[in-house]
Amino acid sequence: MKKNVTNYIDGFVLPVPKKYLDQYRKVAEVVAMIWKEHGAIAYFEYVGDDLKLEGTRSFPEFVGAQEDEAIVFGWVVFESRAARDLANERVAADPRMPGLIGPLTDPSRVVFDAGRMVYGGFRSLV
Repeated sequence: MKKNVTNYIDGFVLPVPKKYLDQYRKVAEVVAMIWKEHGAIAYFEYVGDDLKLEGTRSFPEFVGAQEDEAIVFGWVVFESRAARDLANERVAADPRMPGLIGPLTDPSRVVFDAGRMVYGGFRSLV
């Protein structure tokens, strides 16, 4: 008998300047902890390694990445969409978030550019 999977995920892809990747990783580790405190079951971020496949559009191409940028691919797992919506509200209101995200979006050295991030919420298919 096939078990019905009901988890919900938020997925994202974004470019990060390679010179700031370690700084981004340190912030992402704390952000992952915060998301889990507010209801995420799991939180993952990976950095691109093998990003080209003949006949397909690559992640770097899709987000307009430059040679000096790495591609980060991540997803956050939730019990349901309702749990995701509640967690996202709580994370947005968490007083630690502005201090973490602010330095990443400093106009003098942008590490995280939300305008180039690809994001979406997904329900289970298979």
